[in-house]
Amino acid sequence: MNYQEVLAEARGVIGKYCKACPVCNGRACGNQIPGPGAKGSGDTAIRNFEKWQEIRVNMDTICNAGKVDTSVTLFGRKFRMPVFAGPVGALNLHYGEKYDDLSYNQVLLKSCADNGIAAFTGDGTNEQVVIAAAKAIAAVEGAGVPTIKPWSKEVVERKMELVKQSGAFAVAMDIDAAGLPFLKNCEPPAGSKTVEELKEIIDGVDVPFIVKGIITVKGALKAKEAGASAIIVSNHGGRVLDQCPSTAEVLPEIVEALKGSGITILVDGGIRSGVDVFKALAMGADGVVIARPFVTAVYGGGEEGVKVYIDKLASELEDAMAMCGAHSIAEITADMIR
Repeated sequence: MNYQEVLAEARGVIGKYCKACPVCNGRACGNQIPGPGAKGSGDTAIRNFEKWQEIRVNMDTICNAGKVDTSVTLFGRKFRMPVFAGPVGALNLHYGEKYDDLSYNQVLLKSCADNGIAAFTGDGTNEQVVIAAAKAIAAVEGAGVPTIKPWSKEVVERKMELVKQSGAFAVAMDIDAAGLPFLKNCEPPAGSKTVEELKEIIDGVDVPFIVKGIITVKGALKAKEAGASAIIVSNHGGRVLDQCPSTAEVLPEIVEALKGSGITILVDGGIRSGVDVFKALAMGADGVVIARPFVTAVYGGGEEGVKVYIDKLASELEDAMAMCGAHSIAEITADMIR
């Protein structure tokens, strides 16, 4: 099975909203929600993709012709490359009926673990989603990151207890999910957290804590103050606020602000190829997170579809590194892009 076959298969089963486009650039889905679209005009998802394309790579083949190694150690684990599958929820609402949140996570986690990377799992109003995700992560020996939404204190504490049973190597909170409609009317109140509230949550976890949804230097410094081990520079794929800057635009200033802090910096939003991964690493990110294309991969080929997409990313990253003179992830530098 190749990537084009994965896309073709996905188009028949992925539902009426997603088009399983050859390039997932946000244009076909626009602001279609339910579906994979972005909020308001749909501008932010499109901008995420396009700003990565404006960055070019500097070819330099006057160098050693050694073997390229894309592996990296993050959060105490070695991975094939610094790429993670992102959390996706409400599969039946936004995509087709072939998978629900439970079966999707099982397929995604296993295939990612089998192919040398790890996946984040989603969260939802149905607590069974987190329970099943925790079981699926345990089944792959903790090679997954459960992502909990910013619920009320009581709900967060209960869900954190559930995910502790998974043995996950890290846990995340998508703090920007505060903009999702089903969190806005919760009782007790859910959504945005103060630094103090976030610190209390982080202090209750004994594995690295990742704060997803950072789009400003100010937000990054608040996450640092709260004790986060890592952040994900993210605008939630444009799904929670229209007219946001792209992640590529803000990544360099966030990297500069956190220099020397020891905080791991991941980035998502419009990253679609191994060349895009290379660009993000050259800009100072420690790794990237990719979400929507993994949905297409699962719907189009199950575990094999995920493997096809991971192999595609790895091959593209390896090729970009070789052609720019980097033989390891550590050798990727800022002067390799423009």
